[in-house]
Amino acid sequence: MQDQDAPAPFPALYRLYTVGAQLVSPLLYRMSRRKLQRAGFAKARLNERAGFTQHERPLGTLLWVHAVSVGETLSILDVLKELRVQSPRLQILLTTTTTTSAEIAAKRLPEGCIHQFSPLDTPAATARFLDHWQPDLVAFVESELWPRQIDEIHRRDIPLALINARLSASSIAAWSKRMPLAKALFSRFSLVLCQNDPIRDGLRQFVDHPWKIITSGDLKKSADPLPVNDLELARLEKVVGERPTWLASSTHDGEEIIASAAHKQFVKKHKNGLLVILPRHPARGDAIAAQLGTEGWAVARRSQAEAITPETQVYLADTLGETGLFYQLCDLVCVGGSFVPVGGHNPYEPAHMGCAILHGPLYANFAQAYADMTDQEACREVADADALAESLIELWGDDEALLMQVNAKHYIETGRNARRDVAAHLLALLPGKSP
Repeated sequence: MQDQDAPAPFPALYRLYTVGAQLVSPLLYRMSRRKLQRAGFAKARLNERAGFTQHERPLGTLLWVHAVSVGETLSILDVLKELRVQSPRLQILLTTTTTTSAEIAAKRLPEGCIHQFSPLDTPAATARFLDHWQPDLVAFVESELWPRQIDEIHRRDIPLALINARLSASSIAAWSKRMPLAKALFSRFSLVLCQNDPIRDGLRQFVDHPWKIITSGDLKKSADPLPVNDLELARLEKVVGERPTWLASSTHDGEEIIASAAHKQFVKKHKNGLLVILPRHPARGDAIAAQLGTEGWAVARRSQAEAITPETQVYLADTLGETGLFYQLCDLVCVGGSFVPVGGHNPYEPAHMGCAILHGPLYANFAQAYADMTDQEACREVADADALAESLIELWGDDEALLMQVNAKHYIETGRNARRDVAAHLLALLPGKSP
């Protein structure tokens, strides 16, 4: 049940934020419309960020889940399935912010779920959205803390949860310096489910009732393996054959240069070596291909249906929704977002596929996961291109790589229950249910 104690009052900073958001709202609306229009979304969807919709509210109990981008969306998909298993009549509204996450939602949302773009955190958009959808329960994912929405949801006496909460130690320290605002926000949550104990302990300073903030585990760890097209996998396995092949996944600008430099050393040892690059944002494909071309690589692009030939040295997998395919194809993987300051990316996905996992030194978003996997000898940190090349050469075809693969599979099997527990916690918050 939703806690009935009065929440902490909002400080003056919140009022300034609300006024500022209202003043800039026309500009924000125009920017969001143009972004959706450029991405090719239908005209009827261009005003969703302003709180408008062409979709009727479904009858019955409605849960609104907000997952901002790709990572959060992927982490929540299996929880949505679990919610439908535990409560088949529950209707679910999933909102996201980015166009890429919307495309993933369109392909993979379970039955009984609707996708919309999230309303901007302005008074008008928030009120318009809530007036139409009238959710019975709201769940924000990971680190979504939108003050106006939190305030308005609480004013309407709607239970609000933060699930898979992920805030770094530096973020928690920053919030502690704004204690009045932090207490005002977190006291309005009915429940906060954290990825690990350090996050739980850090957030408990912002509430009067510590029992409202508990550890549930990382939902990304409990997710099902990514989908794989078995026919396409068989075709690629036949094409690649016994070639020494490794994958640089979820790469950002600057990381393809590191992968390229490592591959130059790798092919000195394995002359027919093949590098597969799977960029985090496939729209960067043209720029990456041009860069690789200037470095002299023979490149084939998946988005252009270019075949892998014996002469191909780099295969650019610049398509969307095929990450699982390439994790299954490549036993040796370097997970990107870890050589540039974006916080790292999901190591659970390659662990599901039994990959030997390498990563760079910048992984604050998955610090606990990588620490645990390192303890279990399921991954290895490399500092730069030279260290990456050294590990690739050392591990290819070696028993240590096989041990890392086995350890990664074992590690991922330990987190299966998290999504069932999270679903049960959410359903207990619905009006008329007991916690």
